[in-house]
Amino acid sequence: MTLTDRTLRGWLLTATVAAAWIVPCREGCAAESGWKAGISRAVITPETDVWLAGYGTKRPPDGKLHELWMKALALEDQRGQRAVLITSDFQGVPRSMSDRVFARLKERYQLDRAQVMFTFSHNHCGPRLGDDLIDYYPVEAGQEQLVADYTDRMVIRCVELVGNALADLAPANLQQGVGRATFAVNRRNNREAEVADLIAAGKPLAGPVDHSVPVLTVTRPDGRLSAILFGYACHPTTLSFQTWCGDYPGFAQQELEQAHPGATAMFVNTCGGDQNPLPRRKVELCERYGHQLATAVEETLQQPLAPVTPGLKLAFELVDLPYLKVVSREELEGLRTDTNAIRARWAGRLLKKLDGGATFEAAYPYPIHAWQLGGEMLVIGMGAETVVDYALRFKSEYGPGTWVCGYADDMISYIPSRRVWDEGGYEGGSNLYEYGRPAFRWAGDIEDRIAAAVERQVKRVKD
Repeated sequence: MTLTDRTLRGWLLTATVAAAWIVPCREGCAAESGWKAGISRAVITPETDVWLAGYGTKRPPDGKLHELWMKALALEDQRGQRAVLITSDFQGVPRSMSDRVFARLKERYQLDRAQVMFTFSHNHCGPRLGDDLIDYYPVEAGQEQLVADYTDRMVIRCVELVGNALADLAPANLQQGVGRATFAVNRRNNREAEVADLIAAGKPLAGPVDHSVPVLTVTRPDGRLSAILFGYACHPTTLSFQTWCGDYPGFAQQELEQAHPGATAMFVNTCGGDQNPLPRRKVELCERYGHQLATAVEETLQQPLAPVTPGLKLAFELVDLPYLKVVSREELEGLRTDTNAIRARWAGRLLKKLDGGATFEAAYPYPIHAWQLGGEMLVIGMGAETVVDYALRFKSEYGPGTWVCGYADDMISYIPSRRVWDEGGYEGGSNLYEYGRPAFRWAGDIEDRIAAAVERQVKRVKD
């Protein structure tokens, strides 16, 4: 199956789903001895009353605990090959926004899609963006305009951010290590109300988790620490109030930057789609989890770190993920007045699209990145809310030095493994309507399709 020009929004090359972008060294690039790195940051805390994202309710802001941030790390190897990682305190970046960013970065800085990974922490005390979770919220015309205006500003700010990181490129050394933090809990296998008592009693919690904390440092030739990139697999949903805050990743980054003046701390959510910080709902718990994560990073920094040798190989693919069944007009008509407000808004919006002549595609283009840094570090970037099984699988298959990052490029939906799909429930069942998709559920071979695409991309960057 080929992707249509409409799906690619007119700026990606029309290609088969199996096609991938392998970015060569730029023509005329000078051979140099090692890495260059550039770092930039920008405040993204809204100055208007854009609602807070997540939870499906009207949540106007009532203040802030600390600023929200978007940060960029640009890398260049000895051949002049470049890659840029963007991290952010956004709840979810929709394709309608990220495609605009990618297109402008291509036009302004000649960066191809394989060279840019746009990640978001999935923080639920961050702002709404574009049409992310469009049917999740009550419809108010004034709010929709505020969201649209804020999203436009963030597109511009993101492009400026990347430009600043590229302008900051200077000689650097990269090193990596792995720490451990244990506050993430598999929410599918443990009742939230029971977790605190189980922990206090020293009883084991159920279900798969990934408590590893991968760490990458950027230091300058004079030994100065310039950036600390770290990850963890857990929802940033400790808090559910109406105050701007980066949740536990925000507190962790703040603590690390205070401990290392002049360094920029950056967080990526690895594969936390089915993981929660438990217990939760209190600011002091959020601060505690942030401190635990920062401590895991600090302990890693105190150990010998492994150098990452210069060299970038990058690959990217959009792979079609089929739906189990596309929703019909008849089904939508029956849900127009559903007692579930989200489902009713979804049905009404999709019926308007059908009335306007639209047709629903049978699959969704899913983004997958593979970045090989030297011979020591492999970064797999995956769209949306990947469950922890993907990190555990790919780290086992591809070995030490493998980072598996979800929440990249596009906030599509939950991405279940086959195990989670078979079990059903919130992350694996018939809830795609909450994300605006024209179906209730993914086809059951979703993990096989993703794993095959990851294997193709990893093979390309390792050959």
